[in-house]
Amino acid sequence: MEPNIEGKLAMTWQHLERGSSPVDWCEGNYIISPDIAEFVNTISNILFLIGPPFLIYLFKDYGKFIQPAIHMIWILLFVVGLSSAYFHATLSLLGQLLDELTILWVFMATLSLFCPRRHFPRIFKHSRKRFCISMTVFSLTATAFSVCYPAINAFALMLLAIPATYLLYKELKIVQDQRVYRLGIRNTTILMLAIVCWINDRLFCDAWSRMHFPYLHGFWHILIFIAAYTACVLFAYFFVSDERPESKPQLKYWPRNDFELGVPYVSVSCYKKLKDYI
Repeated sequence: MEPNIEGKLAMTWQHLERGSSPVDWCEGNYIISPDIAEFVNTISNILFLIGPPFLIYLFKDYGKFIQPAIHMIWILLFVVGLSSAYFHATLSLLGQLLDELTILWVFMATLSLFCPRRHFPRIFKHSRKRFCISMTVFSLTATAFSVCYPAINAFALMLLAIPATYLLYKELKIVQDQRVYRLGIRNTTILMLAIVCWINDRLFCDAWSRMHFPYLHGFWHILIFIAAYTACVLFAYFFVSDERPESKPQLKYWPRNDFELGVPYVSVSCYKKLKDYI
């Protein structure tokens, strides 16, 4: 075997090794379990694993009659949970890349499928197909660069997170349904709390460790899942309101529709398949 090939294989193996990631969170390593590096940060991904199958069930009519690809969003969230759990269990560089890149693809897929056409740049001429292709090219490019330069992940995620937050703000300004508006406010509040947890865990670890509570990143996982799926629900509502208003979309909650702290989903009343949403 040639020396350069051996070197590449050795480097690949190093990326799979435990602790090969330069990122290490506040929680102490291998304290609770000898096999799991960050135990709380690992198991706190549980909502990413149990939530998507239930969301697929709640959105079965939406997926059948409005936008089948919405189930891809829930599957990607499931993959995010698996990737994050693997990363925090091993602290490997491969785990870090999978964790960050799956988040990038969730952003890409949600914006591609549900961004209202009126917010498309003029170059796309209101064509969702062109918009989806451009977002896919961007994500593939960011993925390729991230493999070589992992630090670019934060930049790519920022580029997508900023317009997504701005679009949500613009839509909430004009939405008529007050239930949707209140959900948007709760979503923003939860997102801010999640960011506070992330920043505190990352920058003020010593202070939280002295208080014997180095687990804020675990709370980040819980809060960011709630914020992520809620944002997807909101954009799914905006999409059908703009492009299929005859379907009479309604924001509903499980298990009781009058309990707005339940699990939100979008219900449709007109069951006619969408032949061409491109």
